[in-house]
Amino acid sequence: MALIRSGPARAWGGSAGHRFYSVVVFVLLASLDNVAIGLVPPLYGPISDAFDVPQRLLGLVTAVSFLASAVAAVGWAYVGDRANRKPLLMVGTLIWALGTGGSAVAANYPAFLAAQLVAAVGLGAVGSVGFSVVTDLISPRRRGLVMSFWGLSQGVGTLAGTLVGGLLGAADWRRPFLALTVVGLVATAAYLFTYDIRRGQSEPELADALATGAEYDYRISRADLPRILGRRTNRWLILQGLTAQAAFGSLVWLPVLFAERAEDQGYSAATAVVVGSVFATLFQLGGVLSIVGGLVGDALQRRTPRGRAMVAAVGILAALPFYLVLFFVPVRIDVPDGAGAGTVVRAVLASVVTEPTVGLSLLTAVVALALTSANSPNWFALIADVNPPEHRGTVYSLGNLVNGVGRAAGNGLVGVAFHALRAAFPPPLNYAVGLAAFQLFFVPTGIMYWLASRTSPKDIAAVHDLLHDRAERL
Repeated sequence: MALIRSGPARAWGGSAGHRFYSVVVFVLLASLDNVAIGLVPPLYGPISDAFDVPQRLLGLVTAVSFLASAVAAVGWAYVGDRANRKPLLMVGTLIWALGTGGSAVAANYPAFLAAQLVAAVGLGAVGSVGFSVVTDLISPRRRGLVMSFWGLSQGVGTLAGTLVGGLLGAADWRRPFLALTVVGLVATAAYLFTYDIRRGQSEPELADALATGAEYDYRISRADLPRILGRRTNRWLILQGLTAQAAFGSLVWLPVLFAERAEDQGYSAATAVVVGSVFATLFQLGGVLSIVGGLVGDALQRRTPRGRAMVAAVGILAALPFYLVLFFVPVRIDVPDGAGAGTVVRAVLASVVTEPTVGLSLLTAVVALALTSANSPNWFALIADVNPPEHRGTVYSLGNLVNGVGRAAGNGLVGVAFHALRAAFPPPLNYAVGLAAFQLFFVPTGIMYWLASRTSPKDIAAVHDLLHDRAERL
């Protein structure tokens, strides 16, 4: 079958301004779905009180939502690799906005859980289909850098969710969900004005053919699935998410750790929620340095096809001791109890300079997050490097499915671990010990990236040859 066909020359997709607008919309949506994910953990306490259930059941909501989103993403991605991706993204955004709105008006725990699951189904489209679109905008030489912005937008979204949840939800936990519902509806409208990005348009091997009006018509089929899993690099990139996300998933409890530390020092529950959210947000700012990880990955990849995987392996393994220090360094919290959120935020920010333990914790957290953040852009870029355009959304979704299982396990099991550790370690020490133990999952993650560095050169070369052969069939 002729899968690259000639035809009338078409506009590449709009003006430079239109293209820029479209990229901004896709990146912002990638952040918004993570705002939705990060919204619930800072509010575990208030929501559990409102529904009269233990906090670990709210941890279960987050864990099940991660898993539901990952499962749904596989279906969304497979359809996206076969069809027009823009309508799928709009429908997915509407679904998660509907679920978020339902969470705000839920009258009991089962209704809240059901609404969160609806939102999770919609969130599955944004990540998987959006990834396929964005990779068609990026040349291989700059994939690490641009994917670092894609990953950074997701990290910023998680931070924003943590902060918005803690600040808007301190007095009324329903307000953040209502606000995010409105933002989701606005984002859906913004999609109407983006253009359809052509599949394969970033590939150098296809550039000449597409510039003369050819159309890349390859689409995924069920027969391709064994070939996808037959690429050894794909197997390592997918499997590493099981252990990596077990560690990352446990970190959504970071606001709870610092809130417990605040309560242990005598602060009220409302003030402790704000303190926990601000500290957790502040300590995760090292994720911004994922841009450095992307740049280093691009530079090393130009020297050796093992480059991206080696950068991810070194970053993951080197971060482990910094995480262990972060959880056990004692932090002295000095904020006005019962004051407004703005006053508490200013007090926490001032403590970075005035309180040495806070400054040390911040430095440790920035280094830890900076090192582990090298994982994200290089994982995204490697998926694009070792797979043809029509497979990328599906491979990403399969990786995301395993990520979801790992994150759900990390998020859910660490809550059980906290409860079990309480007998030997009183709060907040039980949270510190539990979080530290779960970071050991980074060790097998680093090993799998090293294994991927050994298989990726052959798989990258195979994709180059495949696309070159297809371009010559015109």
